[in-house]
Amino acid sequence: MINMKKISTTSRIILAFASLSLIAVYVLPVWRIDLSAPQYPEGLSMSIWLNKLSGQVEIINGLNHYIGMKHIKAEMFPEFSYLVYVLGAFILFGLITALTGNRKVLLSFILTTIVAGIAAMVDFYKWGYDYGHNLDPTAAIQIPGFSYQPPLIGHKQLLNFDAYSFPDTGGWLVIAIAGIFISVWLFDYLKSRKNNTAAPKKGGISSLPKASVSIAVAVLIFFSSCTVKPQPFAFGKDACSYCKMTIIAPNFGGEVLTKKGKVYKFDDVHCLIGFFNEGTVKESDIAQTLVVNYQKQNDFINVNDAVFLVSPELNSPMNGNAAAFINTDEANKVKEAKGGELKDWQGIRSSIH
Repeated sequence: MINMKKISTTSRIILAFASLSLIAVYVLPVWRIDLSAPQYPEGLSMSIWLNKLSGQVEIINGLNHYIGMKHIKAEMFPEFSYLVYVLGAFILFGLITALTGNRKVLLSFILTTIVAGIAAMVDFYKWGYDYGHNLDPTAAIQIPGFSYQPPLIGHKQLLNFDAYSFPDTGGWLVIAIAGIFISVWLFDYLKSRKNNTAAPKKGGISSLPKASVSIAVAVLIFFSSCTVKPQPFAFGKDACSYCKMTIIAPNFGGEVLTKKGKVYKFDDVHCLIGFFNEGTVKESDIAQTLVVNYQKQNDFINVNDAVFLVSPELNSPMNGNAAAFINTDEANKVKEAKGGELKDWQGIRSSIH
């Protein structure tokens, strides 16, 4: 008879291997902060490990001195004194979970991991808040009301610098292993329910333990926070990333969103295509390419889903004279008044040089 409280042997082997894989985090950077600006086209970076910092920390400190930010050094992170032991405890906890094969122990490991992850992000946010707000009042450069808090995760504009904050190799490894533990728990739980014919079949998500629902919600919240999203145009303020003209026309333009969270804005499809042709960003590094819905301000459409109308009567900012629509019917409505030709993304990209 199957022991309904035990996970399968295969799952226990997977958990043991995943737990031991955490050892690699001792020699891998966990988090990464990148900075880029016109005067530093190659960028600056700082990596955070379990017990140290690396990268171009001193150059970053030299720049931050002028705006009154604290000098970054390992001593300002008390976490470095105990994180190596915390990781060791999690490796041991994972191995115990695999050894016992008890589903409740596995669930405890998962919940502990989620709580620890949330605590780590809160701690990082508090450090970033203090670092960006608690400034030297005698600094050479002072902007009243302006703070320099780095992003918790993703991209943020800080003066003329683009700041990026993301997990590094070790951080992604931790996230992947947490995902393995969650997947094993869900797989074994659902498998045991299927095999347990003696238990009444209630069906639906309501029969799952509340803890599993909490886990699913926590995972969804984490990954949704990492989603790269378009930014509405600030008309009269934003500049086109290609032609550098101020964006003022609400019916035209587009955005390129990179996987690191940077957003490039364009006032015309002509500029968007010119940006691609220049190869400023590798297409493999792009998360989304969007165009503005001609009929709705700050409504963005994926270029592969858009229908383009090209007509000299459209008079777009940089004479691309192309407008994007959500479907062919909407495009044809404007075509009746403006004339022109309908194209898809590949067609319009090949027609504009």
